[in-house]
Amino acid sequence: MRRLWLLFAQVVTVALALYFVGVALRPDWPGLPPRRGAPDRVAPDRVAPGQVASGVPVLQAPGAQPAPGSYREAAARAMPAVVNILASTQRGQAHPLLRDPLLRRFFGDRLPPGEQRSSLGSGVIVSPDGYILTNNHVIEGADDIEVVLADGRKAPARLVGSDPETDLAVIRIDVRKLPAIVLGNDEAVRVGDVVLAIGNPFGVGQTVTLGIVSAVGRNNLHINEFENFIQTDAAINFGNSGGALVDTKGNLLGINSAIYSQGGGSVGIGFAIPVTTAKAVMEAIIGHGAVVRGWIGIETQDITPELADSFGLARQSGTIIAGVVRNGPADRAGLLPGDIVLTVAGKPAASTVETLKLISQLAPGGKATMTVMRKNRAATVDVTVGKRPRPQ
Repeated sequence: MRRLWLLFAQVVTVALALYFVGVALRPDWPGLPPRRGAPDRVAPDRVAPGQVASGVPVLQAPGAQPAPGSYREAAARAMPAVVNILASTQRGQAHPLLRDPLLRRFFGDRLPPGEQRSSLGSGVIVSPDGYILTNNHVIEGADDIEVVLADGRKAPARLVGSDPETDLAVIRIDVRKLPAIVLGNDEAVRVGDVVLAIGNPFGVGQTVTLGIVSAVGRNNLHINEFENFIQTDAAINFGNSGGALVDTKGNLLGINSAIYSQGGGSVGIGFAIPVTTAKAVMEAIIGHGAVVRGWIGIETQDITPELADSFGLARQSGTIIAGVVRNGPADRAGLLPGDIVLTVAGKPAASTVETLKLISQLAPGGKATMTVMRKNRAATVDVTVGKRPRPQ
């Protein structure tokens, strides 16, 4: 009996050993289950998606689902609303971009002189009725404007109006039922948010680049008169001007406007005009043909510690009136150089940028109360607001 038990144990041991060897070396033998972690084999007459008849597996991602970290849905949502803008000037005339040394610094010397039809920039469709937002410097001085849609269609455009002080312009094409972009909320944008820049850089075709928000509220760059830029490291190059800066859902956050570059290429410092500014300017242009802003005729300067020490000022920050236009609204109201602006229409004016913004929002013809500090004493002045002259 003992011999029979030993013989049975030896037979079972050998059988188990042969079984495990077979699984390890030939997992595709009939009757054997596949090795754990090994791909299934499919018979030639039952080829599954992602495999070929030879039985060799082919890795294939599901067609309906984007890969993790993909922003293709945001791009697909926004790209149809971004257009390319072509323009031409009269023979012998250089485009204004070439004559502006400041814009050369930001956009590079890329446009040849003389009559030229080339890709000057991009635009964003903001209305199914054909209204398109772009930069003023894209269409400034152009005698003929043509828009190329994302689907390849071309249409002549007319200038509805422009606002050089924010570098925005509105053009319109006689095409209806266009794919308009959805306006986002730039006030909720924070540093580190992922953004996409869409445009037509260097005329190579519609392009999408990815980056993050590097800063918000950028000003004192001396690009525009009114500055409140969203800064991004998403690649923005020559030709992207007027294109869209969108969030990860494809909603418009800003109009790409400028880059800091010595040679015209992206170095990771790009600037976009916030959509709230763009929307306000667009509505004013469409409704009134131009943007109407308040003006009182003062030149202001931020107070620095050095300036405060030099003039013996009690305040080390704020806005000081450096000059007053003769016979202008401020002059007639009694404001003087050296006055420190505290409030405009009851709102604090903490900086030159904020003071200019508050004054520009005043309605021409109305009166506004300003509080100033004069010789270390507060004074209240009522000013009749004028209309801000259009820059020449």
